[in-house]
Amino acid sequence: MQHHRRVALAPWALLAVAAVWGLAFVVMKDPIAKQNVNSFLFTRFSVAVIAMIALKPSVLKLITPEILRKGFIAGLILGTGYIFQTLGLAEAGAAITGFITGLYVVATPLIAWIVLHQKIDLYTWGCVAIATIGLALLSLRGWSVGYGEALVLISAVAFGAHIVTLGRWSNGLDSYAMTVVQLTGCAALTGVLAIAQGYELPAGRSGWPVVIFTAVFATAIAFVVQTWSQAHISSTKVAVILTMEVVFAALFAVLFGGETISTQALLGGALVLAAMFAIVKPRTSPAEEVEANRGN
Repeated sequence: MQHHRRVALAPWALLAVAAVWGLAFVVMKDPIAKQNVNSFLFTRFSVAVIAMIALKPSVLKLITPEILRKGFIAGLILGTGYIFQTLGLAEAGAAITGFITGLYVVATPLIAWIVLHQKIDLYTWGCVAIATIGLALLSLRGWSVGYGEALVLISAVAFGAHIVTLGRWSNGLDSYAMTVVQLTGCAALTGVLAIAQGYELPAGRSGWPVVIFTAVFATAIAFVVQTWSQAHISSTKVAVILTMEVVFAALFAVLFGGETISTQALLGGALVLAAMFAIVKPRTSPAEEVEANRGN
């Protein structure tokens, strides 16, 4: 395939990934009502690991002791995020869960500031303020915060911590191998919890189909597509396109999930989405970008 055709196709491929992730919020609602969360996630991540190894068996030879150690720890953080997100999904609904999960984009620079002492400029603080107002509109019920929304917020912080961890550790390491090890870490964490609670097989007509969909399409294939796309378009464009996951989650929740969104929640979601787009938007002028490219 010629390069210019790949460049043209990459954004649409990423948009498809965002749509799949948004749809996953909706289709997971029924299975997690019939199967405990950790059993569902353990099954999902186990199938995802098998699928990724089947897609690229040679990845096993690329797993070094460093990748094993760093990837497994990052996987435990990622798995923690998925556990809280899925628990919150059962309480808050797909649309609200999608919007609040998107706050990881805003949480990431905050965590980097706290843990790594990276500076935050006024523009980023403005994005954080907008996102906080949006979160309040999404979560507050009177003067209390909804239980499900609080769980999803914890997951957004965990996802932000995962991104910071990868940014610190993944440089120079094989990304595919790191992902396989991370998903193995997710499977190990949720597997231990599932066994402690009493592991349950996927139940009902939606059980296994949703596991296959989330494991193969929303995890294994989505990662392959994302990696391929990032080779052809900038990371900023990737980040902007993937924020559409939030929009798809809300859209599919209303169209297929039978959910309704209040005016307050819709306004809150719009503010969160605006903050997400703003924080990943490049803030350099075209002339500065050209000058920066000359130095590469």
